[in-house]
Amino acid sequence: MISSAFLPIGLGLFGLFVAVLVFLNIKSAPAGEGKIKEISDAIHLGAMVFMNSEYKRLAIFCVVCITAIWMSELGKNTALAFLLGAICSGSAGYWGMYTATHANVRTAVAANTKGAATALNIAFFGGSIMGLTVASMGLFGIGILYYFFAGDPHTLHAIEGFAMGASSVALFSRVGGGIFTKSADVGADLVGKVEAGIPEDDPRNPGVIADNVGDNVGDVAGMGSDIFESY
Repeated sequence: MISSAFLPIGLGLFGLFVAVLVFLNIKSAPAGEGKIKEISDAIHLGAMVFMNSEYKRLAIFCVVCITAIWMSELGKNTALAFLLGAICSGSAGYWGMYTATHANVRTAVAANTKGAATALNIAFFGGSIMGLTVASMGLFGIGILYYFFAGDPHTLHAIEGFAMGASSVALFSRVGGGIFTKSADVGADLVGKVEAGIPEDDPRNPGVIADNVGDNVGDVAGMGSDIFESY
């Protein structure tokens, strides 16, 4: 049973390796220049700043939960599994969003210069990175836990902490990102369309940039962590 844990660990690492190769292939595509590059950089920067800020606060929450679990009847093994689950879930969401903000502009440039087929390929493989990362991190995390805990029936229950950690990150990423994007959407509509008379989704409205940041955070990173929780 213990030796079989190496299979999911190896498959998980292989999946992450493939995800990196796909990302490098996407990044080699033209990212455009001028205004489209400027807008893309602003969205990417905003998404990264939001995620870094959110994860700093999430880390505090996780430390409190890990401490409480460690001191409870569940013990240190469950606490360590909680930590691993949180790291795997957060990493999947963060990496998926990071690649999405690079794939977005390249999809738009490809659609404008090379046609719908090339744009669809970039968009498809950009989204596949999230799927590969979620499955790979899940296999890797569960494989690690089975390797250390499956040999003893008294410690096997610690694997439950892995799901708890993943759920905690999914809650913050999904709900936090959703609140942010909806707030930015409403604010951009009120100020842009109602007060300033700027068309919807016009980049002259800073709220539109914030809205796109929220879309990436909530619908990519949040969705990725949510899927990882279900996985």
